[in-house]
Amino acid sequence: MRVAPSLLAASLTLAACAPATPDRPAIGALACARFGARPGIEISLLFGLTRPDGSPVTDAQWHDFLARSVTPRFPDGLSVFQASGQWRDRTSQQITSEPSRIVWIAAEADTPGLAARLDAIRAEYRRDFQQQSVGLIIRPNCQTF
Repeated sequence: MRVAPSLLAASLTLAACAPATPDRPAIGALACARFGARPGIEISLLFGLTRPDGSPVTDAQWHDFLARSVTPRFPDGLSVFQASGQWRDRTSQQITSEPSRIVWIAAEADTPGLAARLDAIRAEYRRDFQQQSVGLIIRPNCQTF
């Protein structure tokens, strides 16, 4: 039987999220151990760089926000990617494109205060730059550094 790659990937992703029991470790944990890694989560925060009035969030403002709000909450490390985002405005239903930044963080799922730190970053950015939202994506992964 041949399994489509996308179906196989979806099955493996779902299996990695299945709860482990003492006699049956999660498939993700087994895969991680094979590479000397540990199970964790991958966090992506998606930030638009255009305010509702069309003015940009400048590079200086972005770097200040990163240094003031993100780095102190994740001092062990993160990565920032430049991107071009596209989204539908909730009010006008108009599709808009804008420059954006993706902050990528590797963490352990049981990191103390993780949800509160992420919520604070997202709330501060929405407030400071008049944004409707800051995207948050969380995926299971294996990690070793």
